[in-house]
Amino acid sequence: MKRSIALVVTLALGSVLSASAQTSATTAAPAGPVKIGVIAFQVAVAQTNEGQRGFADLQKKFEPRREQLKAQSDQIDTLTKQLEAQNATLSDADRASRARTIDEKKKQLQRDAEDAQNDFQQEMQDTYNGLASKVYDVLNDYAKQHGYTIVLDFGQQQSEVLWAADSTNITKAIVDAYNVKSGVPAPPAQPASAVPSAPMPNRAPSKPATAH
Repeated sequence: MKRSIALVVTLALGSVLSASAQTSATTAAPAGPVKIGVIAFQVAVAQTNEGQRGFADLQKKFEPRREQLKAQSDQIDTLTKQLEAQNATLSDADRASRARTIDEKKKQLQRDAEDAQNDFQQEMQDTYNGLASKVYDVLNDYAKQHGYTIVLDFGQQQSEVLWAADSTNITKAIVDAYNVKSGVPAPPAQPASAVPSAPMPNRAPSKPATAH
């Protein structure tokens, strides 16, 4: 089964469906033959028009901080090259002073980079959580309407789904259904090199929707 997607998913994500299964385990199974579907849930969330727009907006929001970090890094590189070039002509005191300045700037850059990364990850998680619960609602309705007995998430890192026929994969169907429900238009087409990646959060939504 193909797992290639337009957005790059780099971090493991706990399954929303697995989390909700505990709360719905006592629901009576529908009569008739078992019908199983599979979905890459985190991929579906990211591929919705709303998801693409939200993650792109987040990338743009943090662009100034990325530029600031790059400027700090470039300044350190410049100071380091200057120290190397002038090393032989500097006094011990000047050499030590410049080295301390470079070291302090490196430490500041590391702190600023960690803060930016933490802030980005938190906002990414918040963005994902808000959208994931809405996509799950669409999945819940879709599964009931089409008579699915169970839907498994094969997109999670620890998925037990080793193989499934393409006909059982409802990822695109859920993305399409959500796009219709949300009314959010598709983002403008961009060259592949211009499409920002959208790393996924490292934990599932705290309050996933449950089956009714």
